[in-house]
Amino acid sequence: MLRQMLTDEYWAKLKPIMLVQGVYAKPQLRQAIEGIFYRLRVGCPWRDLPEIFGSWNAIYKRFNDWSRKGKLGAIFKTLVMEPELEWEFIDGSIVKAHQHSSGAAQGEETAIGKSVAGNTTKIHMAVDAFGLPIHFRLTGGEVHECKEALQLVAELPTADYIVADKGYDCEELRTKIKDKKAIPVIPRKSNSKVGNNDMDWCIYKYRHLVENVFARLKHVRAIATRYDKLKRNFEGSLALACAFLWLPM
Repeated sequence: MLRQMLTDEYWAKLKPIMLVQGVYAKPQLRQAIEGIFYRLRVGCPWRDLPEIFGSWNAIYKRFNDWSRKGKLGAIFKTLVMEPELEWEFIDGSIVKAHQHSSGAAQGEETAIGKSVAGNTTKIHMAVDAFGLPIHFRLTGGEVHECKEALQLVAELPTADYIVADKGYDCEELRTKIKDKKAIPVIPRKSNSKVGNNDMDWCIYKYRHLVENVFARLKHVRAIATRYDKLKRNFEGSLALACAFLWLPM
């Protein structure tokens, strides 16, 4: 028997959310979702899905359709219930793009760029004070975290503090955070003339919470190595992986 991820408790929580998003409750829906999670966990090609989950092509078509319509992202956002927003932590992490992720149709957005590691995608992540993901954005791996942080912060719910490492040392970002009525906790670089006298180092030491989320997400092999050709499909994969972290809550 193949190891599966959805317990009865998890499925009882996930199924109503999917139905609200317009997912049709076919008799084999649970097995189809298990097939999608199996592919995420092991990183196999869709064609190699075990037959126990049903037709691989039907499962892929469902995943592709739900990604295109934004349903997987909506499921993740629905599961983000009552996050602890006293602190928000942001950071970025690169994932390498497998050669199978190349070849997207012309004009389709991919969020794959060239960096020192080759073809890569960068995940820009925000987590709450409990260390659970609350929002993310995808760019090519060459995009600096500080550049994308302005849009990431603009899309976050209101928090008391927003915490990041010195890679986010940017006065424009600090102003953006203050405009959201939050306090930036971002250390300045060693050559700064302002210094770090205003830093709350007690809060900053909890920044590992966002690193922990990346570590957990990269247990999922289809996240640790990107196989999806399209940005929207990799977003759907990442949304499902983040949603799974919320299911026990």
